[in-house]
Amino acid sequence: MSLRPLCRLEDIPDGQAKGFSPAAGFAGLFAIRQGRQVFVYVNACPHIGVALDIMPDRFLNHRGNAIICALHGALFRIEDGFCTQGPCVGDSLEAVPAEVDAAGTVWVPEDAGL
Repeated sequence: MSLRPLCRLEDIPDGQAKGFSPAAGFAGLFAIRQGRQVFVYVNACPHIGVALDIMPDRFLNHRGNAIICALHGALFRIEDGFCTQGPCVGDSLEAVPAEVDAAGTVWVPEDAGL
């Protein structure tokens, strides 16, 4: 599997999220950083396929402990994208495998989100 760089680990503040627009060639991905661990998902709610964020990089609830869909308030676990509350309970976000190398670059599959 071919990988491509998504960003540098330092580009995502610890405990926060960052979106990557289709215009940047990433088919609407977003990443959440927890220390050196990064969780990456396709930016589409499983309920009706809309982007989760209305404001750029606003993917987390006010406590920062869950992903939230800004359209209808569905909540998803950060670690696996599983929906725990809202109209899509039991569904999951589309996870994208991510690796952080020793130099701090976040890598995703070349076809991530396509």
